[in-house]
Amino acid sequence: MKFKEYPYEHLDENELHEQFLKIEDKLKNAKDYEEFHEAFKELDKLNRHVQTMSSLCNVRHTIDTKDAYYTKENDHYDHILPLVQNDLVNATKTIWASPYFNDLKKDVPETYFLLKEMEMKAFDEKIIEDMQEENKLASAYQALVASADVEFDGEHYSLAGLEVKMNDADRKVREEATKAYWGWFEDHEKEIGELYDKMVKVRTRMAKKMGYDTFTPLGYLRMTRLDYDENDVANYRRQVLEDVVPFANTLYERQKNRLGYDTLHVWDEKIEFLSGNPKPKYDREEMVKRALKMYKELDPATGEFFQFMVDHDVLDLDSYPGKAAGGYCTFFPDYESPFIFANFNHTSHDAEVLTHEAGHAFQVYSSKGIEPADCIWPTMESCEIHSMSMEFFTYPWMKMFFEEDVDKYYFNHLSGDVKFLPYGVLVDHFQHEVYAHPEMTPDERMAAWRRLEKQYLPHKNYEGVPVLEKGGWWMRQLHIFMNPFYYIDYTLAQVCAMQFWARMQENDPTAFEDYKKICRIGGTLPFKGIVREAGLKVPFEAGSLKNVMEKTQDWFAKVDETKY
Repeated sequence: MKFKEYPYEHLDENELHEQFLKIEDKLKNAKDYEEFHEAFKELDKLNRHVQTMSSLCNVRHTIDTKDAYYTKENDHYDHILPLVQNDLVNATKTIWASPYFNDLKKDVPETYFLLKEMEMKAFDEKIIEDMQEENKLASAYQALVASADVEFDGEHYSLAGLEVKMNDADRKVREEATKAYWGWFEDHEKEIGELYDKMVKVRTRMAKKMGYDTFTPLGYLRMTRLDYDENDVANYRRQVLEDVVPFANTLYERQKNRLGYDTLHVWDEKIEFLSGNPKPKYDREEMVKRALKMYKELDPATGEFFQFMVDHDVLDLDSYPGKAAGGYCTFFPDYESPFIFANFNHTSHDAEVLTHEAGHAFQVYSSKGIEPADCIWPTMESCEIHSMSMEFFTYPWMKMFFEEDVDKYYFNHLSGDVKFLPYGVLVDHFQHEVYAHPEMTPDERMAAWRRLEKQYLPHKNYEGVPVLEKGGWWMRQLHIFMNPFYYIDYTLAQVCAMQFWARMQENDPTAFEDYKKICRIGGTLPFKGIVREAGLKVPFEAGSLKNVMEKTQDWFAKVDETKY
């Protein structure tokens, strides 16, 4: 069965509520553990079905944001998902109060209980209306960005489509495309600022109702930080400032010198080589064929997985008008099927989609049999280990996509990974500032971003782009709007993935076996447990960043840049 044939059904909120109530009644009145466990499995089955239908709706809506039916259905989920969460929390409270609670602990992964405890601390009926408002605001931001129609050089582009021109080898084209791209954000600065202001206020209001001083502790609960806290993250950010920012600055300086420019402008940052950045040599159809060959050669398990993706047509990769921005991987539990959504733009990003998002998809495909469904995915920072590590494990096959430019790809990719760490930490630090001071005006938030940006990204030159000099870069960062505090995850995972890369440099034969193992584990362990199971150092530990940065610096020291 192909993706377009996956059945979808509208979920009626009253019928759904009745189903949850019946299951809750069975949990309460079970005569023995066997009866209780059957009711628990029934709850999991219903939860899987809700996840499947809401994910299916989200995919079909983001594929075509102009589709009236799925737009209406998306609005429906904005309304009912908080109600579903209320039913799930009530069922969880019933499970916690049951005399069979300890028996269940023997059959269900510990992370399930940790997750549910956080869910109960993060939710109450009194914030349902606020959650519905938050969902509507997030959908409004996504629709606004998807609606962008930027005229450039006589053509019309989406924001994702315009990024092709922002990577052009011609410096003047890059400059004009960059100004056109950010011109759209400047034109919509007031609208975006007001949208985000409303988001900050509604999230703060929820936190106050739940008894928290600010949204930050509630945000951490919602992100299910199972085994670390704000202090761990603050310490990690300090390590990035000390061990990564100086090295990243040397890479930017090398880039400027390699390009022969006096100044590295914002429109130059995406260009590593005067001869042009590495680009895949093939179109989307051929790239998918080559990806299938790559995954079959990498390992039988990855071969089986990607064949499934191709056979079921669960790859939507092209960019076109009306399609939402960005990329993601999701999962339909009822059909045991991952799905990859992306916007190919004829840059190296396209190859990274086929490795990064495929890393997510391979993990969920490997752990799809785990019960309950809440433990199929790990928490977000652990999910990103699978995706970012797959980018490295597929290095030996990148010649299939980049041909004679493969060495440029390696340089570009690894350099980008190092440069990303300070940016990713900046996004996190900014959100901590925003939610610590919810009274800030939109202009004050812009200033806060620019102040932090000068710490983490001191090389930035925004001459000629006033909205960026003002502090507007954050407006394009989808996660800040859609998933508060979801970003430090990428950097934590990047440090773990780079440790796998270091093991590959040493020809460690156990590296990929450890990777497959943590994919099978899914969400049955928290972050630190998964990292240790993979034979890696936890990024919060002193020296973990310094060690991997030293190995990366050694690699760059041996590169002869003149050949590019």
